[in-house]
Amino acid sequence: MHHLLPLLVAVPLLGAALLAAGGRLVPRFVAESVACAVAAGTAALAVLLLTHSSPPLTEWAGGWEPVAGHSVGIALTGDGPGLGMAALVSVLTLAALAYSWRSFDEPPHGHAGAFPALVLVFQAGMCGFAIAGDLFNAFVWFELMSVVAYALTGHRVEEARAVQGALAFAVVNSLGAYALLMGIGLLYARTGELALAEIGGALDAHGPPDALVLAGFVLVLTGLLVKAAAVPFQFWLPDAHAVAPTPVCMLLSGVMVELGVFGVWRVYDTVFSGPGGLPAADAERVLTVLGALTAVLGAVMCWHQRHIKRLLAYSTIAHTGLFLLGIGTLTPEGDDGVALYVVGHAGVKAALFACAGILLDRYGSVDEHVLHGRARPLRGVGVLVVVGALGLAGLPPFGTALGKSVAEEAVGGPLTVLYVLASAVTAAAVLRVAARVFLGLGPTPEDAGGEGAADAYETTGTGEEPETRQRLGRVPDTMTVVPALLLGGAIAAGAVPAFGNAVARAMSEATSAGLVHTSVHWTPLGVGLGLLSTVLAVALAALAVGRPGLLAAPGWALPLRRLQSGHIGDYVAWLLVGTTVLGALALPGILSG
Repeated sequence: MHHLLPLLVAVPLLGAALLAAGGRLVPRFVAESVACAVAAGTAALAVLLLTHSSPPLTEWAGGWEPVAGHSVGIALTGDGPGLGMAALVSVLTLAALAYSWRSFDEPPHGHAGAFPALVLVFQAGMCGFAIAGDLFNAFVWFELMSVVAYALTGHRVEEARAVQGALAFAVVNSLGAYALLMGIGLLYARTGELALAEIGGALDAHGPPDALVLAGFVLVLTGLLVKAAAVPFQFWLPDAHAVAPTPVCMLLSGVMVELGVFGVWRVYDTVFSGPGGLPAADAERVLTVLGALTAVLGAVMCWHQRHIKRLLAYSTIAHTGLFLLGIGTLTPEGDDGVALYVVGHAGVKAALFACAGILLDRYGSVDEHVLHGRARPLRGVGVLVVVGALGLAGLPPFGTALGKSVAEEAVGGPLTVLYVLASAVTAAAVLRVAARVFLGLGPTPEDAGGEGAADAYETTGTGEEPETRQRLGRVPDTMTVVPALLLGGAIAAGAVPAFGNAVARAMSEATSAGLVHTSVHWTPLGVGLGLLSTVLAVALAALAVGRPGLLAAPGWALPLRRLQSGHIGDYVAWLLVGTTVLGALALPGILSG
């Protein structure tokens, strides 16, 4: 079975090449059918390999196997977490393509295969990153994934805002990629190895960590945390989501950001967790501090948005913080909880972005104030948004709820409170939008006509253009069926007992320390915390709708909002600050060693 691993990358790349070459010669129906078939085939292959991944599959591309313990070839690793991420990527790619079926109006006109070809290359890059067994080729797939994401974000190149958002995305993520490459260079200089497991073994053989190991750790983590949109590397994400086409937003928040978190977990567990890497206490401090800051800032900024796509983007940032807190426990339970949380979050967040896209294509706006009461006819979409919000809150039996409950019990103490509050605030923001937009509850905003919002770069949702050829009079079935199925999958991830246990078994295959993962199941405490966060979310949303003045942005929140300036230089400066903070958090263990 291991010989099939390269097909996870080759199949979508081949499909993209066929669409790029023949997209001008075939009708749009044919091009999109081919793209969906390729994405579905890759998903089926990932699931097939996942069922045969014990013990983990390894393939050396081109037959370049290690000689005398040293490797120069391209290693592909088909273990549970990697294949699980590849399957998740492929399923969401299929969902994004199905959502845009014959309705999404993408340039260039006359080339029906252009957009689906880019999406398939994006899928190939993400799958390659998920199964990469060596650090340099993880960087190669990281870059392929990034470059295509830039193009997809700025796909509506005729709009200045799309170009601006894509440029900020490209500059910040490219600098993160350079940091990652420099870190790889330092590790290669020390060990002479590129395969993840071999780097870890060579570092352990060398002895206690020193300044070079610390520098390698900081630079590699910087690149991965930029992709994960962790604080203070997060500024590109809201700008990109505000301008990216809806199917692209589904992939960016659904799986690409999570791949950054996956990379952090993979690199630490395989490379830096031994005696020659970073001490566990320092790694825990790095991930806990950054995770807590990310969860708090993401939740606060999410609450104070009126641009619905930006609101959802900040929700993604908040949940990234919760993911980092979970893996920062460095325990099997934390890993299991985050893995299941990621699966549930992917379905919920992609569904919510799909619903935001429906509002944009029907009413030409994603401004919560402008849309006040206008979406009453879209009752079904309103129900989907409410269900998605409850999924973000962690209401049982969602997969987000089960993953959240396992992670909460792993982190324990005050961090459990942070899990509850961050989930409640982000869910409350979405419920507030649903109440105002779909039910028309609460007083009509003074600037509901769209005036007076131009000075708030991070909150305005006016001036948007539909992604369809014209505003929709009737919402196509594909645009509602896709989010409904995604939410159904998110619920099944928590409601089907076998699924959680399968996730735990898959995670146990990749643990370098040989830790045994316990079964994942509901506990009274987990159910209680899920219900608590849901009740808090509903209460906050009701208060915001009924008494909006009480929860308006306080003075201390305004400087946070101004940080999202839209100026690339500011974002680059914060990237440098973040790299310095990473080094400061990791330094004590090196000094004591």
